[in-house]
Amino acid sequence: MTRPSDTPADPTATTATTDAAAVTGSLRARARRAPGTAGPAADGPTGDGTTADRATGDGPGGGRPGGGRPGGGRPGWGARFLAPVADRGNSLHPGAWWLWALGLAVAASRTTNPLLLGLIIGVAGYVVAARRTDAPWARSYGAFVKLGLFVVALRIVFSVALGSPIPGAHELFTLPELPLPGWAQGIRIGGRVTAEQVLFALYDGLKLATLLICVGAANALANPARLLKSLPGALYEAGVAVVVAMTFAPNLVADVVRLRTARRLRGRPTGGVRAVLRIGLPVLEGALERSVAVAASMDARGYGRTAQVPPAVRRTTNVLTLGGLLGVCAGSYGLLAAQGAGYGLPLLAAGLLAAVAGLRLGGRRSVRTRYRPDRFGPRSCLVAASGIAVAVLMIRANAYAPEALHPGVVPLVAPELPLWPALSVLPGLLPAVIAPVPPAREEPPA
Repeated sequence: MTRPSDTPADPTATTATTDAAAVTGSLRARARRAPGTAGPAADGPTGDGTTADRATGDGPGGGRPGGGRPGGGRPGWGARFLAPVADRGNSLHPGAWWLWALGLAVAASRTTNPLLLGLIIGVAGYVVAARRTDAPWARSYGAFVKLGLFVVALRIVFSVALGSPIPGAHELFTLPELPLPGWAQGIRIGGRVTAEQVLFALYDGLKLATLLICVGAANALANPARLLKSLPGALYEAGVAVVVAMTFAPNLVADVVRLRTARRLRGRPTGGVRAVLRIGLPVLEGALERSVAVAASMDARGYGRTAQVPPAVRRTTNVLTLGGLLGVCAGSYGLLAAQGAGYGLPLLAAGLLAAVAGLRLGGRRSVRTRYRPDRFGPRSCLVAASGIAVAVLMIRANAYAPEALHPGVVPLVAPELPLWPALSVLPGLLPAVIAPVPPAREEPPA
C-alpha cells in the first residue's frame, strides 16, 4: 500500500492551488482598500482594523468614536448616530460650519475675560482638530492662530509706545517721551508705562485674536468650492471673487510648507530674514497663479452668464437687497454693542427678511444649474444651532453677569472664570460629537 506522502505531487494541481490563493488574496486586498465593500474583510467576524474596518467602524480600532461591536459586524446605533464616516452623502453643509464659527465669534465679542476667551479658543481648536480633513484649506488654521498671536503682541506694542488713557498706579518702566506740537494734543509717544494699561491692551488684543481664530476655524472646516455652490444666484458674482480670495490663504500656507521642506532637504536654512525673503516671492507667485487658475476655470464653465429680467424687478431687487443688508449691519452692531440689544434683534430680523426677499428676486438673473446641491440636513442644523446657542447664551450672560464678562483693570485684580457663562460656551463642542468623521488616510502598501 502506498502512503499519501509517497504519492508524487501533481504540478498542475499545485499551480492551480497557488493561483487560487493569489486571486483570493487579491480580492481580500481590494475589499480592504474599498471602504464599505462587502467581503470577508468588511463583513466577516475577523475584522483586523484595516482601511475597510476603520472606514465602516467594524474593526477593533474603528474610525469613529466608540468603534463598532467587538469582533466586527455592523456598528451599533449609537456610534452610527454620533459620528458616521464622512462621504458625499452625509457631509455637512459648509454654511453650517460658518454659522457655528460666527456664533463663537459673536460670543467672543461680548466679553473681554481672558479665561472665557481662552475657553472659546479651546472649543474651536478642539473641533478643528477632531473634524478637519487633509484638504489644502484645512491647513490654514495654524496660520490664523499665529496671526492672532501677532495681533495680541502688536496691540501691546502700540499701547506701550503710544500710551493709553487707562490710569494706573503700578508703574512698570518709563520710556523717553518725544515732544509733540500743539495740534497733536492728546497723543504721546513714550512716557510712563503701567501694568493696568498693558493688561487692558492684552484683553483687547486677545478678543480680536479670538475673532480671527474663529474665522480660521470656519475656513479650515468648510469647503470653499461647495460654499460657492450654495450661494444664492444673486450673490453668485461676488461669491466667485470671495472664493478666489479664500483659496489664496490656504494655497499660501501649502506653498510655504512645500518650499520650506524643499529647502530643508537641500540643506539650506529655513529660518531667518534671508530665507523668508527667498521663500516669499515664489509663495506669492504660486498662490496667485492657483487663484487665477480657479477663476479661469470658472469662467470657462460659464460662470458670469445672466438672464434678462424686467427693470421693475431689478429695481425692487436692489432696494430690498441694499435695505436688508443695511438692516443686518445695523442689527449686528446693536447686538455687539453694550446697550443695543433692545433694537438690534428686531433690526436684524427685518434686515434678514428683506435681504432674503431681494436675493430670491435677484436669483432670476442666474441661468446656472446646480449638480447635486448640498442640503441642510439634521446634522448641519444641529451644528449651526450649537454656534447660535453659544452666541445667544453669551449675550444673555451680559444681562446678569456683566462684571464677570468684562473684568476691570483698575484696580488691578485677577480675572475669575464665571460658572454659567463658561457653561454657555460648551455647546460649541457639539460638532466634535455629531459631525461626520473624516475618512482615514489610506496607508501605503507594505
